Amino acid sequence: MAKDAATAPAAPAAEPPATAVPSPLITPVSTAYRRYALWILLIIYTLNFLDRQVVNILAEPIKQELGLADWQLGMMTGLAFAIFYTILGIPIARLAERKNRPVIIGVSVAAWSFFTVLCGFAQNFWHLILARIGVGVGEAGCTPPAHSLITDYVPKEKRASAIAFYSIGTPLGSLLGMAMGGLVADAYGWRVAFMVAGAPGVIFALIAAFTLVEPRKRLMADLAARATPQITFGAALAVLMAKKTFWLVAFAAAIKAFIGYGQAPFAASFFFRNHTAELASLAAMFGLKSTGFLGLALGLIGGTAGVIGAWLGGVIADRYGSKDIRAYVVVPAIASLLAIPFYLVAINLPQAVPAMALLAIPILLGTLWYGPVYATAQSIVDPTMRATTSAVLLFIINLIGLGLGPVGVGLMSDFFAGPLGLGSAEGVRWALMVSAGMGLVSFWLFWRARKTIAEDMVA
Repeated sequence: MAKDAATAPAAPAAEPPATAVPSPLITPVSTAYRRYALWILLIIYTLNFLDRQVVNILAEPIKQELGLADWQLGMMTGLAFAIFYTILGIPIARLAERKNRPVIIGVSVAAWSFFTVLCGFAQNFWHLILARIGVGVGEAGCTPPAHSLITDYVPKEKRASAIAFYSIGTPLGSLLGMAMGGLVADAYGWRVAFMVAGAPGVIFALIAAFTLVEPRKRLMADLAARATPQITFGAALAVLMAKKTFWLVAFAAAIKAFIGYGQAPFAASFFFRNHTAELASLAAMFGLKSTGFLGLALGLIGGTAGVIGAWLGGVIADRYGSKDIRAYVVVPAIASLLAIPFYLVAINLPQAVPAMALLAIPILLGTLWYGPVYATAQSIVDPTMRATTSAVLLFIINLIGLGLGPVGVGLMSDFFAGPLGLGSAEGVRWALMVSAGMGLVSFWLFWRARKTIAEDMVA
């Protein structure tokens, strides 16, 4: 600062240059408490995805009982949830910039848990749609304030790893949703599976509201000392519009989400339709029914691979990003490209067990982007707009990925099965293959972000 003052044009000594970069904000919590908070947020996010994704393993029994088409399954698992989840995420994030974030998270957990239980009482397609909308409304209040809290709790050099740790909730919740949902559905029916999935949320809603620390007062005092005003939503959007990296990684991640969310509801359907006899034989060996066995198998394989991938992506990005910031986009770019051939081979294998085992590789590669993408978005903006940035990012990712992915893959499945005459078994296979090929678009967008990330980080 002394050198800057000496070389700057004549100006009042009390006012630093407008381009001066303030020193890092204080870390408002102890290391021990930080670990506790990250574990609580991980468990909450795991419940978030358990309640969101349990419907995937239940899709076939729901379809049979309620007489649904594949596009309706896609609507139920994706668009009905996503449209309210994405739209409400932004106003809730704006609220989280000013109000108590742990309380917002706690209320959200209670809301989505209640509507998950309500899914179990649905009597027709529209009842399920309304209940899934309620789940989406509740879950809209989880990740934007959680990302903002984590970024306040954790030093900048550990953000990708910390957010990747939180993001492990995605595959972990999917694992538990598939395994628990399948086993409970086999024993007691799909309705009870929804009720069991929603029950734990009540406890963790209270834990979040009463034990998570809101560090804003301490941090805002530090920001006030630097004369940093609260940013408006319009100003926040103007900042993001100038960040080319944000838009490249946002749409790259949205395509990855389209692939992941689009394939998830139909993975179980693919195996049920193409490996019926083999699944029944394998399930009998373990004393299970097909739904329970497949849910447990896909949950363990996908969940374990996803947890490793999410954690590994954050660790690699933090390690190599400290030397070359481009690692934050190069890691997901390469992973997006490599995942395609492994997935195509897996779903064309003639036997179910090798197919499920090989799927672990594209699932692992498909989750490497979580930590790098979310940490990049949090690190290129001011602390006063982090929740808003997270909400805008999630709006793009979930509207395209969660909103359109399941419906898009469902429509492709119906098109290949009906008008093209391939039948339901081959129809779903071709829909999954076409969606996997879209990873090329993600690769291209992540790769382009190499040229802009350094400039946007400095700015």
